Amino acid sequence: MKKTAGIHHITAIVGNPQQNVDFYAGILGLRLVKKTINFDDPGTYHLYFGDEDGRPGTAITFFPWDGGHRGKVGDGQVAVTSFVIPKGSMTFWETRLARFDVAFSKEMRFGEQSLQFHDPHGIALELVARDEGTASTWHFGGITSDAAIKGFGGAVLGSIQPQQTGKLLEKVMGLARLGEENGYIRFRSEADLGNVIDVKQTPSERGRMGVGTVHHIAFRVQDDTDQLEWKQYLEANGFGVTPVQDRNYFHSIYFREFGGILFEMATDGPGFAIDEAKDRLGEKLMLPPQYEELRPRLEEILQPIAVRTLD
Repeated sequence: MKKTAGIHHITAIVGNPQQNVDFYAGILGLRLVKKTINFDDPGTYHLYFGDEDGRPGTAITFFPWDGGHRGKVGDGQVAVTSFVIPKGSMTFWETRLARFDVAFSKEMRFGEQSLQFHDPHGIALELVARDEGTASTWHFGGITSDAAIKGFGGAVLGSIQPQQTGKLLEKVMGLARLGEENGYIRFRSEADLGNVIDVKQTPSERGRMGVGTVHHIAFRVQDDTDQLEWKQYLEANGFGVTPVQDRNYFHSIYFREFGGILFEMATDGPGFAIDEAKDRLGEKLMLPPQYEELRPRLEEILQPIAVRTLD
């Protein structure tokens, strides 16, 4: 059995791109590590936020559809995206969210307290405090390493076939099944970030893609060779897998698991520093070679955005 190290990235659909930047960079303090386009829809941004390098396990990414139709959160989607913060920083985050008028609630799940809230476009998020995971060295907006988000804690999945999704995670992707509690099954990978997946045990209503929903969840593979092994392995286990897609900063394959969720398997490299210096990440619109000739037109139609410190 092969094993994934855990989550590589999570991609969601949101609305206005400046509101997206203000929330994830301005309020949550993540670094905008790449400003590029959706390679399959070049008139739409693809924005990546993460730690100082956008390492696998820290990067949340967005397709902003300003004025796009609203989606519906439900089965066949990531229901909640979880971020890890340092132990002892929960009070800091309660104060910070309140300062920016972000409503939140608290929940206990598997002995962990989480701080739950939504971004401006309806994406469900939570913060959990854990010792594991390297502290972020990215400082922005008054958030220092003793409170900064380290990366993903994991995700809560809503599935139309929870047992099938659980079987995939445990028997095919190599996550350990830790137990059941209050309607969830918990699985864990061997990484120190992006390592906890909770699956809702009871199906509800099917979700619908649109603004305010997660488009897909990506899991880590080591490199191109490992990815091709994963493709053959997944196909041998009955999943229809796409050809390899070159996303510049990683290579990807995709499949729709039996619970309806779009899964991606993405390589750890080459990373976000291949076309920008590390200290300048996210500053310019970066285009893949096939779209460079369209730069004047794309810069005209894409809304200007800026990372800014919020009062």
